[in-house]
Amino acid sequence: MNLPKTFFGWVGLLIEQYGTMFLRGTGYTLIIALSGTVIGFVIGLLVAILKTIPVVPKDGWLKKIGLKVLNVILNVYVEVFRGTPMIVQSMVIYYGSMSMGIRMPVLFAAILIVSINTGAYMAEIIRGGIISVDKGQKEAATAIGMTHWQSMVRVVLPQAVRNIMPSIGNEFVVNIKDSSVLNVISVNELYFTGKSAAGTYYRYFEAFFIIACIYLVLTFTITRLLRLLEKKMDGSANYTIYGSQSDSKASIKLPREGDVPLD
Repeated sequence: MNLPKTFFGWVGLLIEQYGTMFLRGTGYTLIIALSGTVIGFVIGLLVAILKTIPVVPKDGWLKKIGLKVLNVILNVYVEVFRGTPMIVQSMVIYYGSMSMGIRMPVLFAAILIVSINTGAYMAEIIRGGIISVDKGQKEAATAIGMTHWQSMVRVVLPQAVRNIMPSIGNEFVVNIKDSSVLNVISVNELYFTGKSAAGTYYRYFEAFFIIACIYLVLTFTITRLLRLLEKKMDGSANYTIYGSQSDSKASIKLPREGDVPLD
């Protein structure tokens, strides 16, 4: 077999021989990143709602103590997983569980690690989104008899999620890239696959050039799709107002981001 003598010749050879491996690694990366982001969002949502449960003077001492203990536990969780690298968390969770006799499948462990890590970040993102919603919305919901959970689910969260959509998309993109650290527990994601392919001919530059291009294509494509989703959620720029006492109607255009105000 005649080996290539040029850079792109080696790139072509590696793609020809290991293209299937690269595709499989890309699939694992997307599965881990998407699953971790969705589950992490659910975790962050629960943590954010629990941290925003109000304490009023008429509450009993048991509820007050319980909420205080719960807040301490949730704060520890958020601080620990935001304050330590995911690569260290991977080693501690995976090999730590093995030392206790629990052997998790590597794909399950990867999704678990990314989900818990993402949940800590999502908790603060969602909490910020909840705070960004006008307080009058929550007060109005409470005034008509809604509980804290009802007002959150039906009134506050729909508005908060729309406000934090860019941050949620950013977490998804970050998880695609950060999944590469999971190679320390031998997950067959994209980075691990590229490293394995590079070791055959010791052509590391060419192999990592290929996986860098794949990461770039993934993040670029997903970023554009998320922007389209955000525009879809914005709705139309033109709104029609119907008169309550007549059939007359008027169409108005509300200002959008980027519009130049007229004097």
